[in-house]
Amino acid sequence: MSDAVTKTVAPLRRKANPINGKHTNGVTIDGIFDDHNRQIGPINSQMEDIAQKTDDGGGGEWTSKASFMTWTMHDIIYVARHHWIPCLFAAGVMFFTVVEYTFQMTPASSQPFDLGFVATRYLHNILASSPNLNTVLAALNTILVGMQTTYIGCTWAVEGRPRATIAALFMFTCRGILGYSTQLPRPQEFLGSGVDYPVGNVSFFLFYSGHVAGSMIASLDMKRMQRFRLAMFFDILNVLQSIRLLGTRGHYTIDIAVGVGAGILFDSLAGKYEEMSKRHLRNTRCSLISKDSLVT
Repeated sequence: MSDAVTKTVAPLRRKANPINGKHTNGVTIDGIFDDHNRQIGPINSQMEDIAQKTDDGGGGEWTSKASFMTWTMHDIIYVARHHWIPCLFAAGVMFFTVVEYTFQMTPASSQPFDLGFVATRYLHNILASSPNLNTVLAALNTILVGMQTTYIGCTWAVEGRPRATIAALFMFTCRGILGYSTQLPRPQEFLGSGVDYPVGNVSFFLFYSGHVAGSMIASLDMKRMQRFRLAMFFDILNVLQSIRLLGTRGHYTIDIAVGVGAGILFDSLAGKYEEMSKRHLRNTRCSLISKDSLVT
């Protein structure tokens, strides 16, 4: 047998598909080996040669690397079964695209249409006919605001955890900027109360709901500290106050929805701020230690 080394190229194999573990459009080579299974050639250069051949014979780089060219019916079924939530949102996009381009827009002379107002029409009629009940519910809602404010403040002042407090500061500052930037008209059917927060029938920003966002921040902190029962209690109260705010026409539905999102968003941003501050503090300490070691 000749002493010359016989070069063999390992067969092509496809990478694992992140969707179903079968294949993708990517191609790799195991390497170049001799008769004794020793690698004798670089992988990258051979991959470039293979890619060049594939491009020349497959109609160009675009078609050879297009992901949809490798999709099969099995892939589509797999996505529909195991990733049904994104599929549901995709159907929602198509549905609301049709709705957006075909519905009749509310004229400038009319009050804004709000689906939450339609859903709580019965509650609104009850509260309008019973001012005392409206006052009681407003007082209870003000107590909830006091509870969430006390909890958020105590997480920093008592427990030494500033994340929820920072989130609330971020949230209310952004609410003030947005609320002043776009001042929505107060609904004509608004049912006010002297004991509702802010107390005294004073003016307030409609967009977005600070009641809901504050409750979300407190609830997220409770869950983070594994106070799950207290968090569930706050979530239930938050749902009830949202229904009441729609029933009294104190907020539009969009104010409630954005309030939920704002609570989640600013809690996350406060967490990132904490991590950034801790990392900066560690780097500063390391820098001081290094300087001290050089001086000594």
